[in-house]
Amino acid sequence: MNALTAYNAGGRGQNVKVGVIDSGIDIDSPEFTGRIDPASRSTAGNGTYDDEDGHGTAVAFTIAGRRNGTGSQGVAFDSTLIVLRTDTPGSCASADECAFSNTAIATALDVATQNGAKVVNISLGGGSSPGSTLLAAINRATQAGVIVVISAGNDGNAQPDGFASGATDPSVARGLVIIAGSVNTSDVISTFSNRAGSSANYYLTAVGERVRAPDETGTVYLWSGTSFSAPQIAGAVALIASAFPNMTGSQIVSLLYQTARDAGTAGIDNVYGRGVLDLARAFQPVGSLSLAGSRAPASTQVNGSLSTPMGDAATATMGAVVLDGFDRAYALDLARTIRTAAPQGRLDSALRARQRSYAAGVRDMTVAVTIVPGRDATRIERLYLPIGEAERARAVAGNVMGSLGSRMRFAIGASESGTALAARIAGQARASTAFLVAPDPTVSAGFDSEAQGAVALRRQVGAWGITVAAESGAVLTRLPEARFAALQGRTERFGYGRLTLAADRRFGPLGMQLAVTRLAEQNTVLGARFGGALGAADAATWFVDGGGTLALGDGWQLAASMRRGWTRARLHGGIDGGGLIRTSGLAFDVTKAGIFDRRDRFGLRVSQPLRVGGGGLDLLLPTSYTYDGARVDEWTMRRLNLAPTGREVDMELAYVRRLKVGDFSTNLFLRRDPGNYAQLPDDVGVALRYTLGF
Repeated sequence: MNALTAYNAGGRGQNVKVGVIDSGIDIDSPEFTGRIDPASRSTAGNGTYDDEDGHGTAVAFTIAGRRNGTGSQGVAFDSTLIVLRTDTPGSCASADECAFSNTAIATALDVATQNGAKVVNISLGGGSSPGSTLLAAINRATQAGVIVVISAGNDGNAQPDGFASGATDPSVARGLVIIAGSVNTSDVISTFSNRAGSSANYYLTAVGERVRAPDETGTVYLWSGTSFSAPQIAGAVALIASAFPNMTGSQIVSLLYQTARDAGTAGIDNVYGRGVLDLARAFQPVGSLSLAGSRAPASTQVNGSLSTPMGDAATATMGAVVLDGFDRAYALDLARTIRTAAPQGRLDSALRARQRSYAAGVRDMTVAVTIVPGRDATRIERLYLPIGEAERARAVAGNVMGSLGSRMRFAIGASESGTALAARIAGQARASTAFLVAPDPTVSAGFDSEAQGAVALRRQVGAWGITVAAESGAVLTRLPEARFAALQGRTERFGYGRLTLAADRRFGPLGMQLAVTRLAEQNTVLGARFGGALGAADAATWFVDGGGTLALGDGWQLAASMRRGWTRARLHGGIDGGGLIRTSGLAFDVTKAGIFDRRDRFGLRVSQPLRVGGGGLDLLLPTSYTYDGARVDEWTMRRLNLAPTGREVDMELAYVRRLKVGDFSTNLFLRRDPGNYAQLPDDVGVALRYTLGF
């Protein structure tokens, strides 16, 4: 049964009435003190509801026996019992088994319904159908939303007793009548238990073997039979109703069926019916989750995925109330459902870039495409340009560049960033050495993205060059929950747009650039993805970039660049809040052309990729919920920190030499706090490459 989960969740049966139609109860037993409802009575003509047989007391104890820290206890130990004695007077004393009339049972069911019972247990049986009088009482009970639990019978038959199966007639039962079968502690059907048969849709099992309970004298026995699986199911109903008072009878029955452990043939079968009662599963969230008060979708697994600039950013706790598919309230720590970006090695992807580019020029027009070998067909593809983006003007993936008069140039690109296009038509060459690992933060997005199309326009105004570039593309984020191996590593794509205004000027050997960029993201924040429970945020970012190059003579050049960013996040889905996030990045280069002769080049770069320096998301979250009116009664502003403790710093040495046939290059690099993770070891590597054209 796994009732401990229910108890830990606050379910004890409190404020719930359970009807027990049986042979009465030991009215002097301390097991029920203060929890026998005044409506308790005999409906069969007995002068008292005091038990003479013991069966009724044992059943009642299984439902609601007190919890005193010793021995056994009832399932719903704080519930209140409406005890209804229905045995025919004298039958328990003169026969092997007590006799019960349908009329007395029907009257008892009406009494339980009229006095507010949430569930009624009938651990009685027989081969005959309930009859019209009892069916009418069942109809009145289910019409009032009362759940009725009836034992399946103890003859080991393939079908439940006629008394039980007849009570499930949909016209009167409304799906609120449960037939209780018995299993042992290993979830194997008891030999004595009648099976589900044709009543499988309404049949649920629980342990009915060797159930410890007292009789009418207080003597404890081990009882077996479906009479003792039924009260466990009735007690489970009481636990759920006490913990979740918003649930209707139909919802509780549906919940028990949905969360039952499957046994026997997969699915609903004619032996175990719906399966085996499992309270632990019943008390876990079922169905789709949503943030209370907003209906924003939530997950117990992943509600957000951070991006590389956020690294190891963490928030201690971020509690909120969520509702499951039955509108049951649960506390969820959203901070535990936020996945940090997995640090990625940059060397592997750089070495796997096998594209070669070809360009052709006619007068003032240049067209360039990238060819990828090893495919069945030739196609245009993005070119990997880790550095040298500006100088390698003819190594471009799918672009057209041209002039419009003597003072204006343009470029249109496919699968290439607007930043690279702008640098290209400006003729700006930060460095031509192929750095593989250390990025320029003013060129790199800082997070996984893919440019789809871009255009740039440049005009010379006196000594100044003014460039405008526009770009559209997609931010790439990992699927939040890849349940299947085939989906692991796959990404989701969310659109972005980027607009840049840049100015540059040369002062002799000194070149200076200044740019302002607006980045608008759809459903992401600096490449991070936040689900509905975290406001389904999107963002607008302003970047200010500055950079310069200084030619020192004899092939030496210094270069530096810096980026500062301010991101304003906007929340959606009915969640109030927002956030301001500050970012920065920088790089410094020293390069030398012609170390040994004019065919080689050396470079050193130190860079900090784009990193969140401060800020986060402020979310107004539900932190208290009441079932009285089904409303949130307390909202609290919570801060989701997006600033990492780690700070990645990259250092890379590169040497390139052009040979008669092909190029040789070597790169040595060190990444401290890779991916902005303070606890990760340094990423150190070396690459040797020899490339040939094709």
